[in-house]
Amino acid sequence: MVLKTKTHLVAGLALSLLGACQSATTTSVSTPTATTAETVAEAETPAISITNPVLPGDFPDPSIAKVGDTYWATATSSNWGPVFPLLKSTNLTDWELAGHVFPNELPAWADYYFWAPEISQEGDKTYIYYTAHKKGGNLAVGIAVADSPAGPYRDLGPLVGQPHGSIDGFPMRDEKGELYLIWKEDGNSVNEPTPIWAQRLNEEHTALLGEKKELFRNTAPWEGNLVEGVSMVKRNDYFYAFYAGNGCCGHNCTYGIGVARAKSLLGPWEKYEKNPILTKGEKWTCPGHGTVFNRGNRWYMLHHAYDTRSFEFVGRQGVISEFAWTAGGWPEFRGGSSMPATKAPVATARTFRDEFNQTTLLPSWQWPVEERPTVAVRSGRLELTARPQHSGAVLGQHTTSADYTATTTLLNPAKLPAGTVAGIAAHGDPENTLALTAGGGKLQLWQLEKGKQKNIGEVKLPAATALTLRLQAQNSTQFRFDWSADGGKTWQNLPGGSGPISGAYLPPWDRGVRVGVLAKGPATATVAFEDFSLENQLLSAQAGGNAPAGK
Repeated sequence: MVLKTKTHLVAGLALSLLGACQSATTTSVSTPTATTAETVAEAETPAISITNPVLPGDFPDPSIAKVGDTYWATATSSNWGPVFPLLKSTNLTDWELAGHVFPNELPAWADYYFWAPEISQEGDKTYIYYTAHKKGGNLAVGIAVADSPAGPYRDLGPLVGQPHGSIDGFPMRDEKGELYLIWKEDGNSVNEPTPIWAQRLNEEHTALLGEKKELFRNTAPWEGNLVEGVSMVKRNDYFYAFYAGNGCCGHNCTYGIGVARAKSLLGPWEKYEKNPILTKGEKWTCPGHGTVFNRGNRWYMLHHAYDTRSFEFVGRQGVISEFAWTAGGWPEFRGGSSMPATKAPVATARTFRDEFNQTTLLPSWQWPVEERPTVAVRSGRLELTARPQHSGAVLGQHTTSADYTATTTLLNPAKLPAGTVAGIAAHGDPENTLALTAGGGKLQLWQLEKGKQKNIGEVKLPAATALTLRLQAQNSTQFRFDWSADGGKTWQNLPGGSGPISGAYLPPWDRGVRVGVLAKGPATATVAFEDFSLENQLLSAQAGGNAPAGK
Protein backbone atom coordinates (compact mmCIF):
# COMPACT_ATOMS: atom_id res chain seq x y z
CA MET A 1 0.00 0.00 0.00
CA VAL A 2 1.52 3.31 -1.06
CA LEU A 3 0.83 7.01 -0.97
CA LYS A 4 1.85 8.40 -4.34
CA THR A 5 2.93 11.75 -5.74
CA LYS A 6 4.01 12.24 -9.31
CA THR A 7 7.64 11.33 -8.66
CA HIS A 8 7.88 9.53 -5.35
CA LEU A 9 6.18 7.04 -3.09
CA VAL A 10 5.07 7.14 0.51
CA ALA A 11 3.27 4.45 2.45
CA GLY A 12 -0.49 4.85 2.55
CA LEU A 13 -3.69 3.60 4.11
CA ALA A 14 -6.68 1.43 3.31
CA LEU A 15 -9.84 2.90 4.77
CA SER A 16 -13.49 3.23 3.98
CA LEU A 17 -15.79 6.20 3.90
CA LEU A 18 -16.76 8.26 6.90
CA GLY A 19 -20.26 7.54 8.07
CA ALA A 20 -21.40 5.74 4.92
CA CYS A 21 -23.22 2.42 4.64
CA GLN A 22 -25.58 3.12 7.51
CA SER A 23 -29.24 2.30 7.80
CA ALA A 24 -31.57 4.96 6.51
CA THR A 25 -34.22 3.98 9.02
CA THR A 26 -32.37 2.92 12.17
CA THR A 27 -28.87 4.35 11.80
CA SER A 28 -27.93 7.92 10.97
CA VAL A 29 -24.72 8.99 9.30
CA SER A 30 -22.05 10.39 11.59
CA THR A 31 -21.61 13.58 9.59
CA PRO A 32 -24.07 16.49 9.67
CA THR A 33 -25.42 15.55 6.24
CA ALA A 34 -27.78 12.72 7.07
CA THR A 35 -30.24 13.83 4.41
CA THR A 36 -27.70 13.90 1.59
CA ALA A 37 -24.98 11.35 2.37
CA GLU A 38 -25.40 7.86 1.01
CA THR A 39 -27.23 5.58 3.47
CA VAL A 40 -27.79 1.86 3.01
CA ALA A 41 -28.74 -0.96 5.34
CA GLU A 42 -26.15 -2.66 7.52
CA ALA A 43 -25.72 -5.64 5.24
CA GLU A 44 -23.10 -8.36 5.43
CA THR A 45 -19.79 -7.08 4.04
CA PRO A 46 -16.24 -8.47 4.07
CA ALA A 47 -13.78 -7.12 6.60
CA ILE A 48 -11.07 -4.66 5.58
CA SER A 49 -7.68 -6.34 5.30
CA ILE A 50 -5.81 -4.31 7.90
CA THR A 51 -2.04 -4.08 8.15
CA ASN A 52 -1.16 -1.33 10.59
CA PRO A 53 0.01 1.33 10.28
CA VAL A 54 -2.33 2.13 7.43
CA LEU A 55 -1.04 5.70 7.43
CA PRO A 56 2.68 5.46 8.29
CA GLY A 57 4.42 8.54 9.58
CA ASP A 58 3.40 11.55 11.61
CA PHE A 59 -0.35 11.84 10.82
CA PRO A 60 -2.15 12.44 14.14
CA ASP A 61 -5.91 12.92 14.57
CA PRO A 62 -6.88 11.53 11.15
CA SER A 63 -10.32 12.06 9.59
CA ILE A 64 -11.88 10.92 6.32
CA ALA A 65 -14.90 11.62 4.08
CA LYS A 66 -16.16 10.40 0.72
CA VAL A 67 -17.02 12.87 -2.05
CA GLY A 68 -18.45 11.26 -5.17
CA ASP A 69 -16.26 8.26 -5.90
CA THR A 70 -13.18 9.68 -4.19
CA TYR A 71 -12.10 9.40 -0.58
CA TRP A 72 -10.44 12.36 1.12
CA ALA A 73 -8.41 12.31 4.32
CA THR A 74 -6.57 14.88 6.43
CA ALA A 75 -4.63 15.02 9.71
CA THR A 76 -2.92 17.29 12.22
CA SER A 77 0.12 19.17 10.90
CA SER A 78 0.85 21.05 14.16
CA ASN A 79 3.80 23.40 13.64
CA TRP A 80 4.85 22.02 10.28
CA GLY A 81 3.71 23.73 7.12
CA PRO A 82 2.02 23.52 4.73
CA VAL A 83 -1.05 23.19 6.94
CA PHE A 84 -3.31 20.10 6.93
CA PRO A 85 -2.46 17.53 4.25
CA LEU A 86 -5.17 16.56 1.77
CA LEU A 87 -4.92 12.96 0.61
CA LYS A 88 -7.19 11.33 -1.96
CA SER A 89 -7.91 7.81 -3.14
CA THR A 90 -10.45 5.99 -5.28
CA ASN A 91 -9.64 2.52 -3.96
CA LEU A 92 -8.71 3.16 -0.29
CA THR A 93 -5.33 1.53 -0.91
CA ASP A 94 -3.29 3.91 -3.06
CA TRP A 95 -3.26 7.45 -1.69
CA GLU A 96 -2.04 10.58 -3.38
CA LEU A 97 -0.96 13.67 -1.46
CA ALA A 98 -3.11 16.09 -3.45
CA GLY A 99 -2.26 19.28 -1.58
CA HIS A 100 -3.04 21.09 1.65
CA VAL A 101 -5.92 23.03 3.16
CA PHE A 102 -3.67 26.07 3.66
CA PRO A 103 -0.78 25.54 1.21
CA ASN A 104 0.51 29.10 1.23
CA GLU A 105 -0.92 31.74 3.54
CA LEU A 106 -2.02 30.89 7.05
CA PRO A 107 -5.48 31.94 8.25
CA ALA A 108 -5.28 35.62 9.17
CA TRP A 109 -6.30 34.98 12.78
CA ALA A 110 -3.96 32.05 13.57
CA ASP A 111 -0.23 31.52 13.92
CA TYR A 112 0.61 27.94 15.03
CA TYR A 113 -0.63 24.64 16.55
CA PHE A 114 -2.76 23.52 13.62
CA TRP A 115 -4.52 20.50 15.06
CA ALA A 116 -7.35 18.03 14.54
CA PRO A 117 -8.91 18.89 11.16
CA GLU A 118 -12.30 17.24 10.64
CA ILE A 119 -13.29 16.98 6.97
CA SER A 120 -17.01 16.98 6.15
CA GLN A 121 -18.90 17.09 2.86
CA GLU A 122 -22.17 18.97 3.29
CA GLY A 123 -24.19 19.34 0.11
CA ASP A 124 -21.89 20.77 -2.54
CA LYS A 125 -19.45 22.25 -0.03
CA THR A 126 -16.48 20.73 1.79
CA TYR A 127 -15.83 21.99 5.31
CA ILE A 128 -12.73 21.61 7.45
CA TYR A 129 -13.30 22.11 11.19
CA TYR A 130 -9.91 22.69 12.79
CA THR A 131 -7.99 23.96 15.82
CA ALA A 132 -5.31 26.66 15.81
CA HIS A 133 -3.67 29.10 18.18
CA LYS A 134 -5.24 32.54 17.93
CA LYS A 135 -2.85 35.44 17.57
CA GLY A 136 -2.59 37.17 20.92
CA GLY A 137 -4.98 34.65 22.44
CA ASN A 138 -5.40 30.95 23.01
CA LEU A 139 -6.47 27.87 21.08
CA ALA A 140 -9.69 28.21 19.09
CA VAL A 141 -11.86 26.14 16.74
CA GLY A 142 -12.11 27.54 13.23
CA ILE A 143 -13.63 26.46 9.95
CA ALA A 144 -12.72 26.62 6.28
CA VAL A 145 -14.88 25.92 3.21
CA ALA A 146 -14.29 24.98 -0.41
CA ASP A 147 -16.36 24.13 -3.47
CA SER A 148 -14.23 21.02 -3.91
CA PRO A 149 -12.33 18.91 -1.36
CA ALA A 150 -9.16 19.71 -3.32
CA GLY A 151 -9.67 23.40 -2.56
CA PRO A 152 -8.88 26.20 -2.68
CA TYR A 153 -10.25 26.72 0.83
CA ARG A 154 -11.64 29.97 2.16
CA ASP A 155 -11.27 30.49 5.88
CA LEU A 156 -14.41 31.53 7.77
CA GLY A 157 -12.55 32.48 10.93
CA PRO A 158 -12.75 31.17 14.50
CA LEU A 159 -16.06 29.94 15.91
CA VAL A 160 -15.14 29.58 19.57
CA GLY A 161 -12.06 30.37 21.63
CA GLN A 162 -12.54 30.14 25.39
CA PRO A 163 -10.02 31.64 27.85
CA HIS A 164 -8.58 28.18 28.61
CA GLY A 165 -8.63 27.25 24.91
CA SER A 166 -11.10 25.40 22.65
CA ILE A 167 -10.03 22.43 20.51
CA ASP A 168 -11.19 19.33 18.58
CA GLY A 169 -14.26 20.59 16.72
CA PHE A 170 -16.67 17.99 15.34
CA PRO A 171 -19.99 18.62 13.51
CA MET A 172 -23.12 16.68 14.42
CA ARG A 173 -26.87 17.03 13.84
CA ASP A 174 -29.25 16.31 16.70
CA GLU A 175 -32.40 14.19 16.60
CA LYS A 176 -34.27 17.14 15.05
CA GLY A 177 -31.73 17.64 12.29
CA GLU A 178 -30.26 20.81 13.80
CA LEU A 179 -26.53 21.34 13.28
CA TYR A 180 -24.23 21.48 16.32
CA LEU A 181 -20.56 22.02 16.92
CA ILE A 182 -19.01 19.64 19.46
CA TRP A 183 -15.70 20.66 21.06
CA LYS A 184 -13.47 20.34 24.10
CA GLU A 185 -12.62 23.14 26.51
CA ASP A 186 -8.87 22.80 27.09
CA GLY A 187 -9.01 23.04 30.87
CA ASN A 188 -6.13 20.63 31.37
CA SER A 189 -3.79 23.41 30.19
CA VAL A 190 -4.51 25.20 33.49
CA ASN A 191 -5.08 22.11 35.67
CA GLU A 192 -8.86 22.32 35.33
CA PRO A 193 -11.42 19.73 34.08
CA THR A 194 -12.11 19.38 30.35
CA PRO A 195 -15.81 19.71 29.51
CA ILE A 196 -17.10 18.51 26.14
CA TRP A 197 -19.49 21.18 24.86
CA ALA A 198 -22.23 21.30 22.21
CA GLN A 199 -23.71 24.46 20.71
CA ARG A 200 -25.92 25.20 17.70
CA LEU A 201 -24.10 26.24 14.54
CA ASN A 202 -25.86 28.26 11.86
CA GLU A 203 -26.30 26.70 8.44
CA GLU A 204 -23.87 29.22 6.97
CA HIS A 205 -21.19 27.79 9.31
CA THR A 206 -20.18 31.27 10.40
CA ALA A 207 -21.47 31.62 13.98
CA LEU A 208 -22.66 29.69 17.00
CA LEU A 209 -26.25 30.20 18.19
CA GLY A 210 -27.87 30.15 21.61
CA GLU A 211 -26.16 28.74 24.68
CA LYS A 212 -23.59 26.00 24.90
CA LYS A 213 -24.44 22.78 26.77
CA GLU A 214 -21.98 20.51 28.54
CA LEU A 215 -22.26 16.87 27.47
CA PHE A 216 -19.73 15.29 29.86
CA ARG A 217 -16.22 15.82 31.25
CA ASN A 218 -13.30 13.84 32.67
CA THR A 219 -14.65 12.10 35.77
CA ALA A 220 -13.37 8.50 35.56
CA PRO A 221 -9.94 7.63 37.01
CA TRP A 222 -8.63 6.20 33.71
CA GLU A 223 -9.36 9.51 31.95
CA GLY A 224 -6.76 11.34 34.01
CA ASN A 225 -6.71 15.08 33.44
CA LEU A 226 -8.66 15.16 30.18
CA VAL A 227 -11.18 13.84 27.71
CA GLU A 228 -10.96 15.07 24.10
CA GLY A 229 -11.09 14.21 20.42
CA VAL A 230 -14.79 13.32 20.24
CA SER A 231 -16.11 11.51 17.16
CA MET A 232 -19.86 10.86 17.05
CA VAL A 233 -22.17 8.45 15.27
CA LYS A 234 -25.88 7.77 15.72
CA ARG A 235 -26.91 4.14 15.66
CA ASN A 236 -30.41 2.85 16.40
CA ASP A 237 -31.73 4.81 19.39
CA TYR A 238 -28.43 6.26 20.58
CA PHE A 239 -25.82 8.88 19.84
CA TYR A 240 -22.36 7.47 20.56
CA ALA A 241 -19.38 9.66 21.43
CA PHE A 242 -16.01 7.95 21.01
CA TYR A 243 -13.37 9.97 22.82
CA ALA A 244 -9.76 9.90 24.03
CA GLY A 245 -8.63 10.24 27.63
CA ASN A 246 -5.43 10.77 29.63
CA GLY A 247 -2.01 11.76 28.23
CA CYS A 248 -1.78 11.92 24.45
CA CYS A 249 1.83 12.32 23.58
CA GLY A 250 5.45 11.50 24.11
CA HIS A 251 7.23 8.41 25.38
CA ASN A 252 5.29 8.37 28.66
CA CYS A 253 1.86 8.73 27.04
CA THR A 254 -1.18 7.07 28.65
CA TYR A 255 -3.85 7.63 25.99
CA GLY A 256 -6.84 5.33 25.58
CA ILE A 257 -10.28 5.34 23.96
CA GLY A 258 -13.62 5.47 25.74
CA VAL A 259 -17.25 5.76 24.68
CA ALA A 260 -20.41 7.37 26.01
CA ARG A 261 -23.98 7.33 24.70
CA ALA A 262 -27.22 9.29 24.94
CA LYS A 263 -30.67 9.18 23.36
CA SER A 264 -30.57 12.94 22.81
CA LEU A 265 -27.55 14.82 21.53
CA LEU A 266 -27.69 17.15 24.51
CA GLY A 267 -27.87 14.29 26.96
CA PRO A 268 -27.91 12.97 29.55
CA TRP A 269 -24.79 11.03 28.56
CA GLU A 270 -23.82 7.66 30.03
CA LYS A 271 -20.22 6.43 29.95
CA TYR A 272 -19.59 2.74 29.31
CA GLU A 273 -18.78 0.86 32.49
CA LYS A 274 -16.09 -1.12 30.64
CA ASN A 275 -14.13 1.97 29.55
CA PRO A 276 -11.47 2.29 28.31
CA ILE A 277 -12.44 0.17 25.34
CA LEU A 278 -9.03 0.40 23.65
CA THR A 279 -5.60 0.79 25.25
CA LYS A 280 -1.95 -0.03 24.57
CA GLY A 281 -0.61 -3.33 23.31
CA GLU A 282 2.86 -4.74 22.69
CA LYS A 283 3.24 -3.29 19.19
CA TRP A 284 1.00 -0.19 19.38
CA THR A 285 0.49 2.13 22.30
CA CYS A 286 -1.53 5.21 23.30
CA PRO A 287 -4.41 4.86 20.80
CA GLY A 288 -6.79 7.79 20.49
CA HIS A 289 -8.40 10.66 18.58
CA GLY A 290 -9.88 9.33 15.39
CA THR A 291 -13.00 8.84 13.32
CA VAL A 292 -15.57 6.05 13.50
CA PHE A 293 -16.91 4.65 10.24
CA ASN A 294 -18.64 1.51 9.00
CA ARG A 295 -18.92 -0.66 5.91
CA GLY A 296 -22.23 -2.43 6.05
CA ASN A 297 -22.39 -4.24 9.37
CA ARG A 298 -18.65 -3.96 10.06
CA TRP A 299 -17.45 -1.05 12.18
CA TYR A 300 -14.02 0.51 12.44
CA MET A 301 -12.15 3.38 13.96
CA LEU A 302 -9.31 5.15 12.21
CA HIS A 303 -7.17 6.72 14.93
CA HIS A 304 -3.55 7.34 15.81
CA ALA A 305 -1.12 5.35 17.95
CA TYR A 306 2.61 5.13 18.54
CA ASP A 307 4.74 2.25 17.34
CA THR A 308 6.45 1.01 20.51
CA ARG A 309 9.85 1.07 18.82
CA SER A 310 9.85 4.48 17.20
CA PHE A 311 7.43 6.34 19.52
CA GLU A 312 7.54 10.14 19.18
CA PHE A 313 10.50 10.11 16.77
CA VAL A 314 8.28 8.97 13.89
CA GLY A 315 5.17 10.36 15.57
CA ARG A 316 1.56 9.29 15.96
CA GLN A 317 0.69 7.04 13.04
CA GLY A 318 -2.68 6.22 11.51
CA VAL A 319 -4.07 2.80 12.43
CA ILE A 320 -7.43 1.06 11.98
CA SER A 321 -9.09 -0.96 14.73
CA GLU A 322 -12.28 -2.96 14.16
CA PHE A 323 -15.07 -3.23 16.71
CA ALA A 324 -18.49 -4.87 17.00
CA TRP A 325 -21.67 -4.03 18.90
CA THR A 326 -22.66 -6.05 21.94
CA ALA A 327 -26.20 -7.24 22.64
CA GLY A 328 -26.44 -4.31 25.05
CA GLY A 329 -25.60 -1.83 22.33
CA TRP A 330 -22.01 -0.97 23.30
CA PRO A 331 -18.91 -1.15 21.08
CA GLU A 332 -16.18 -3.67 21.86
CA PHE A 333 -12.97 -3.87 19.86
CA ARG A 334 -11.92 -7.10 18.20
CA GLY A 335 -9.39 -8.94 20.32
CA GLY A 336 -10.32 -7.07 23.47
CA SER A 337 -9.29 -3.70 24.79
CA SER A 338 -5.56 -4.00 24.06
CA MET A 339 -4.31 -3.07 20.58
CA PRO A 340 -3.12 -6.22 18.82
CA ALA A 341 0.02 -6.53 16.74
CA THR A 342 -0.57 -7.29 13.06
CA LYS A 343 1.54 -9.03 10.48
CA ALA A 344 4.51 -7.22 9.02
CA PRO A 345 3.64 -4.95 6.07
CA VAL A 346 4.01 -6.56 2.69
CA ALA A 347 4.65 -3.26 0.91
CA THR A 348 8.05 -1.65 0.66
CA ALA A 349 9.07 1.00 3.16
CA ARG A 350 8.68 4.63 2.25
CA THR A 351 11.28 5.67 -0.29
CA PHE A 352 11.56 9.25 -1.43
CA ARG A 353 13.84 10.76 -4.04
CA ASP A 354 13.70 14.27 -5.42
CA GLU A 355 16.01 15.39 -8.22
CA PHE A 356 14.28 18.77 -8.32
CA ASN A 357 13.25 18.35 -11.93
CA GLN A 358 9.76 19.76 -11.41
CA THR A 359 8.82 23.43 -11.74
CA THR A 360 7.62 23.69 -8.14
CA LEU A 361 8.47 22.12 -4.81
CA LEU A 362 6.87 18.69 -4.32
CA PRO A 363 3.94 18.82 -1.86
CA SER A 364 5.49 16.39 0.65
CA TRP A 365 8.19 18.91 1.63
CA GLN A 366 7.53 20.60 4.96
CA TRP A 367 8.89 23.56 6.92
CA PRO A 368 8.40 25.24 10.32
CA VAL A 369 4.99 26.84 10.01
CA GLU A 370 6.10 30.26 11.25
CA GLU A 371 9.32 30.32 9.20
CA ARG A 372 8.40 29.45 5.64
CA PRO A 373 11.59 29.44 3.55
CA THR A 374 12.09 31.09 0.18
CA VAL A 375 12.78 28.45 -2.46
CA ALA A 376 13.08 28.07 -6.22
CA VAL A 377 13.19 24.84 -8.22
CA ARG A 378 14.80 25.10 -11.62
CA SER A 379 17.30 23.36 -13.88
CA GLY A 380 17.44 20.30 -11.65
CA ARG A 381 18.38 22.28 -8.56
CA LEU A 382 16.74 23.36 -5.33
CA GLU A 383 17.72 26.94 -4.54
CA LEU A 384 17.18 27.67 -0.86
CA THR A 385 17.53 31.18 0.54
CA ALA A 386 19.23 31.24 3.92
CA ARG A 387 17.77 32.53 7.19
CA PRO A 388 19.94 33.82 10.04
CA GLN A 389 17.87 32.75 13.02
CA HIS A 390 17.32 29.41 14.75
CA SER A 391 18.30 26.47 12.51
CA GLY A 392 18.18 28.61 9.40
CA ALA A 393 15.91 27.96 6.43
CA VAL A 394 14.57 24.42 6.79
CA LEU A 395 12.91 21.86 4.52
CA GLY A 396 12.07 18.36 5.74
CA GLN A 397 10.37 15.05 5.02
CA HIS A 398 8.57 12.95 7.63
CA THR A 399 9.99 9.52 8.45
CA THR A 400 8.12 6.23 8.83
CA SER A 401 10.66 4.06 10.63
CA ALA A 402 13.13 4.07 13.51
CA ASP A 403 15.90 3.29 11.00
CA TYR A 404 16.52 5.32 7.86
CA THR A 405 19.16 6.88 5.61
CA ALA A 406 19.00 10.34 4.03
CA THR A 407 21.37 11.74 1.41
CA THR A 408 21.74 15.06 -0.39
CA THR A 409 24.15 16.69 -2.82
CA LEU A 410 25.26 20.26 -2.05
CA LEU A 411 26.57 22.21 -5.03
CA ASN A 412 29.57 24.56 -4.96
CA PRO A 413 30.21 24.33 -1.21
CA ALA A 414 33.42 26.38 -1.44
CA LYS A 415 31.52 29.28 -3.01
CA LEU A 416 28.90 29.73 -0.31
CA PRO A 417 28.54 33.39 0.69
CA ALA A 418 30.40 34.54 3.77
CA GLY A 419 28.70 33.54 7.01
CA THR A 420 26.58 30.88 5.31
CA VAL A 421 26.42 27.15 6.03
CA ALA A 422 24.25 24.53 4.32
CA GLY A 423 23.74 20.80 4.51
CA ILE A 424 21.69 17.87 5.78
CA ALA A 425 19.83 17.72 9.09
CA ALA A 426 17.42 15.96 11.41
CA HIS A 427 14.87 18.59 12.45
CA GLY A 428 12.88 18.56 15.68
CA ASP A 429 11.78 22.18 15.61
CA PRO A 430 13.56 25.50 14.89
CA GLU A 431 15.48 25.30 18.18
CA ASN A 432 16.36 21.59 18.10
CA THR A 433 18.43 20.33 15.16
CA LEU A 434 21.29 17.94 14.40
CA ALA A 435 23.16 18.86 11.21
CA LEU A 436 26.17 18.30 8.98
CA THR A 437 26.94 21.49 7.03
CA ALA A 438 29.56 23.00 4.75
CA GLY A 439 30.67 26.62 4.87
CA GLY A 440 33.46 28.90 5.98
CA GLY A 441 36.12 26.56 4.61
CA LYS A 442 35.07 23.56 6.70
CA LEU A 443 32.64 20.70 7.12
CA GLN A 444 31.04 20.87 10.53
CA LEU A 445 28.80 18.57 12.58
CA TRP A 446 26.74 20.48 15.13
CA GLN A 447 23.66 20.28 17.27
CA LEU A 448 21.19 22.94 18.31
CA GLU A 449 19.45 22.01 21.56
CA LYS A 450 16.93 24.39 23.11
CA GLY A 451 18.42 27.15 20.98
CA LYS A 452 22.02 26.58 22.12
CA GLN A 453 24.50 25.45 19.48
CA LYS A 454 27.29 22.96 20.18
CA ASN A 455 29.96 21.89 17.70
CA ILE A 456 30.64 18.14 17.65
CA GLY A 457 33.34 17.83 15.01
CA GLU A 458 34.81 19.46 11.92
CA VAL A 459 37.27 18.91 9.05
CA LYS A 460 38.73 21.12 6.35
CA LEU A 461 36.36 21.54 3.41
CA PRO A 462 37.58 19.34 0.54
CA ALA A 463 38.15 20.78 -2.89
CA ALA A 464 35.08 19.58 -4.76
CA THR A 465 32.38 21.20 -6.88
CA ALA A 466 29.78 19.07 -5.09
CA LEU A 467 29.60 17.29 -1.75
CA THR A 468 27.35 14.33 -0.99
CA LEU A 469 26.19 14.40 2.63
CA ARG A 470 24.62 11.40 4.38
CA LEU A 471 22.66 10.97 7.62
CA GLN A 472 21.85 7.54 9.06
CA ALA A 473 19.46 6.97 11.98
CA GLN A 474 19.21 3.79 14.02
CA ASN A 475 16.63 3.00 16.69
CA SER A 476 15.25 6.54 16.28
CA THR A 477 17.83 8.36 18.39
CA GLN A 478 21.28 7.29 17.20
CA PHE A 479 22.72 9.26 14.27
CA ARG A 480 25.80 8.88 12.10
CA PHE A 481 26.98 11.40 9.51
CA ASP A 482 29.25 10.92 6.49
CA TRP A 483 30.44 12.93 3.52
CA SER A 484 31.76 12.10 0.08
CA ALA A 485 33.68 14.24 -2.41
CA ASP A 486 33.39 11.70 -5.26
CA GLY A 487 29.66 11.24 -5.63
CA GLY A 488 29.30 8.53 -2.99
CA LYS A 489 32.04 6.18 -4.16
CA THR A 490 33.96 6.63 -0.91
CA TRP A 491 32.71 7.97 2.42
CA GLN A 492 34.33 9.77 5.32
CA ASN A 493 32.74 9.70 8.76
CA LEU A 494 32.35 12.83 10.84
CA PRO A 495 33.39 13.09 13.66
CA GLY A 496 35.94 10.43 12.76
CA GLY A 497 35.75 7.00 14.36
CA SER A 498 33.61 7.95 17.33
CA GLY A 499 30.23 6.36 18.07
CA PRO A 500 26.82 7.62 17.00
CA ILE A 501 25.45 10.97 18.13
CA SER A 502 22.32 11.00 20.31
CA GLY A 503 19.34 12.85 18.87
CA ALA A 504 17.07 11.88 21.77
CA TYR A 505 16.41 15.58 22.47
CA LEU A 506 15.02 16.33 19.01
CA PRO A 507 11.24 15.69 18.89
CA PRO A 508 8.78 18.17 20.44
CA TRP A 509 5.99 16.75 22.59
CA ASP A 510 3.38 16.63 19.79
CA ARG A 511 5.17 15.79 16.54
CA GLY A 512 7.80 13.57 14.94
CA VAL A 513 11.26 14.34 13.59
CA ARG A 514 11.70 15.52 9.99
CA VAL A 515 14.80 14.91 7.90
CA GLY A 516 15.96 17.26 5.18
CA VAL A 517 18.16 20.21 4.30
CA LEU A 518 18.95 23.62 5.72
CA ALA A 519 20.68 26.89 4.85
CA LYS A 520 21.74 29.23 7.64
CA GLY A 521 23.20 32.66 7.09
CA PRO A 522 22.30 36.14 5.81
CA ALA A 523 18.97 36.44 4.02
CA THR A 524 20.85 37.59 0.91
CA ALA A 525 22.52 34.19 0.52
CA THR A 526 21.19 31.34 -1.62
CA VAL A 527 22.49 27.76 -1.70
CA ALA A 528 21.83 25.00 -4.21
CA PHE A 529 21.10 21.28 -3.75
CA GLU A 530 21.09 18.82 -6.65
CA ASP A 531 19.07 16.00 -5.06
CA PHE A 532 17.69 14.52 -1.85
CA SER A 533 16.75 10.94 -0.97
CA LEU A 534 15.26 9.22 2.08
CA GLU A 535 15.09 5.45 2.54
CA ASN A 536 13.20 4.07 5.54
CA GLN A 537 13.93 0.51 6.63
CA LEU A 538 10.77 -1.52 7.03
CA LEU A 539 10.06 -2.68 10.58
CA SER A 540 8.64 -6.09 11.31
CA ALA A 541 6.00 -6.47 14.01
CA GLN A 542 7.63 -6.13 17.43
CA ALA A 543 7.16 -8.71 20.15
CA GLY A 544 7.55 -6.09 22.82
CA GLY A 545 7.62 -2.36 23.41
CA ASN A 546 11.29 -1.53 23.70
CA ALA A 547 12.09 2.05 24.57
CA PRO A 548 14.27 3.94 22.08
CA ALA A 549 17.82 4.46 23.23
CA GLY A 550 18.36 7.65 25.11
CA LYS A 551 14.83 7.97 26.47
